[in-house]
Parts: sequence; C-alpha cells; structure tokens
Amino acid sequence: MEITVNKFDLLKELTATQGVVERKTTIPILSNFLFEAAGDKLSITATDLDLSLRTSCPARVKKEGSCTIPARKLYDYVKLLPDGDITIKLLENHWVNIRSGRSNTKMVGMARSNFPSLPVFPTTGMVKIPSLALRTMIGKTIFAISNEESRYTLNGALLVLKPESLVMVSTDGHRLAHIERQGGKYEISGEMKTLVPKKAMSELYSLLQSTDAEEIEFAKDESTLFFRIGGRLLTSRQLTGQFPNYEAVLPKDNDKSVTIRTDEFMQAILRVAQFADERSQAIKVKLEKDELRISSSSTETGESEDSIVTAYTGETVIIGFNSQYLIEFLKAAGTDDVRLEFKNAQSAGQLRPETGEEFRYRYVVMPMRI
Repeated sequence: MEITVNKFDLLKELTATQGVVERKTTIPILSNFLFEAAGDKLSITATDLDLSLRTSCPARVKKEGSCTIPARKLYDYVKLLPDGDITIKLLENHWVNIRSGRSNTKMVGMARSNFPSLPVFPTTGMVKIPSLALRTMIGKTIFAISNEESRYTLNGALLVLKPESLVMVSTDGHRLAHIERQGGKYEISGEMKTLVPKKAMSELYSLLQSTDAEEIEFAKDESTLFFRIGGRLLTSRQLTGQFPNYEAVLPKDNDKSVTIRTDEFMQAILRVAQFADERSQAIKVKLEKDELRISSSSTETGESEDSIVTAYTGETVIIGFNSQYLIEFLKAAGTDDVRLEFKNAQSAGQLRPETGEEFRYRYVVMPMRI
C-alpha cells in the first residue's frame, strides 16, 4: 500500500474516530486504525468491538492495499506535522512509513488479518431521520441515562420510531427525560423500538454536530445498529432487554404549576447546592404564594436559602429534589422559561421548557425525603 493524503483531510477523519478507539484494551489490535486504500480514497476504521466507525478521505493511491497503525500515536503525530501532503507506505513486517516535508517516521503496525470484521449496512429497512432533530433529542436525554452497569437496560436511551413521530426516552430510575418530535414522515409500518447504548449516543451526537447532512440513515439487524452520517458509518451493538414502561411514570395529575425564568432558577439552585449534603445533593423546594424558596443544609458546611418571585396562588407544597438532577435539566432545556408541575411531596415533580410546536419535552424527577 502506498498513498498520499492531505494533512487537513486526514486529521479531520482521525479526529472523528478518536472516541471509538479503545484506549486500555487487552486486545492490542483494537488500539489500531485499519487503513484501506482503493480507487481515489483512503478508508479508515476504528472499533472497540461494541462500537465502530468507518470513514474516508480523498487520497492519491499509488498502490492499493491495507495496513493497521496505532491510532493514538498516529493522531498525535499527524497533528504535529506541517500543513501539506503526507505519504503513507506499508513496509515489511507490518511497519508503516510516514513522510511529510522533511519529516520521516516509521511506525510499528500489526497484521491486517488480526483486525475484526465489521457488520455490513442492511439492504432493507433503512429509515431517514432529520439530523438536527436527532441531535436535539440526544442532547435532551443523554444525561439521564444510568451509569450503573448492573442496570443494563437503563445504560442507553429508548428510541421509538412511528410513521409520524419520533420519541426518545432515558431514565436512571430516579429521573426520566422524555422528548417527542411531532410531525414528519418516517418510512416504517407500525412502531420500531430500539435501545441505543450511551456511548453510541455520545459518538452520534458529536458526529451530528460536525455534519452538513440534513438527514442520517438509520437501520438495524438482530444485533447491530447502523447510523450513516454523510460519508461516515457508525455501528453499535444493540442493548437487549426490556426498557421500563415509561408511560406509567409520566405524571397525569400534577395540578400545581409555576413558570420560572430558567437562568434565575439555575443560579439559585447552584448557590444553594453548595451547602447541600455531599452524598444526597438534596435541596428543599417550597412553593408558596407568589414565591419559590430553595434551601439546603448540611452539618459540615452550613445552610443556604434563595427565593424567586413567582405568580403562584395555589396551596403550599414542600418537596425535596436532588439538585444535580435539576441543574442537568436546566442546562439542557434551551429555553428562557421552564414550568414546574407538582402534585404533593410524595409524588414525582415534572419540568417542561416552554417550547415551540416541534418538540414536546418533559422531565420527571422523583422526590427525596428531607
């Protein structure tokens, strides 16, 4: 294999794959890129067996072929090279020669045959999803995914595709984020439910941030999810198992509500949370006539209270929440105002941003005893 590529083109694709490359692995080949040169392009593949990304950049291919190169070392080295062309040539014993200007380096590669084979994009059942909508939905649900490995089915978000709507739901058992995009036409019959792992969502989110493609192509087979974003293909192992019945958790009769400015609410919580118990992060929210009071206390650090003027005329409600859960929602809300809905101190609270017509976004938080 012998090729010449532009540094800018190569670095752009190497950067896109960094999140997929396995850093600490017991399988050495997984910390390598697979390079395949054919026609007028260089294909680059990275995988950690659960997740893989295949991308490509233009190349002048003098000799077709393939090789594997240590991913992190190559990325760090290419970043330091001067702008211009880079020549990559496969030598004997899987060594790879990299030349650019007056720089000349040889890297120790591994046999191409060791690199795992990747699943192929299915020929049927592909659905097109608007890129911007999917990016918005991931941003508003990813933070509520559970990090506890024992809660396997909660280690991802549920994506529900219907012919005229798109839903994404995540929960860690203490809070739940639910967003629905109404309108749109998706070429499916009935309903398609998919559990997308957190790491795949995170990679997908960063790929969606750097694409010009208006739509992505989504497909799945029995074990794998496929997301084609422009010229890049992300594949992920599917999560299996039963996602909780989230519709049963969505509050139906929260009859007390108040609308608050998002930034004002967040700043007040951030101040008060400084004095919350470190383990529980608990703060007390008290809704009374024309005022919302937020308070916390801890034997180690002291106590704090903040209040916000509101247009509330209902009966007084006092409810405890994990401050971190509220802050994460307020950062993701993306609107000037949010609406808090309560029933009583024992029932889940619900927050909704005052948004437009395209998305319906709601966030349910279980109360805490204080």
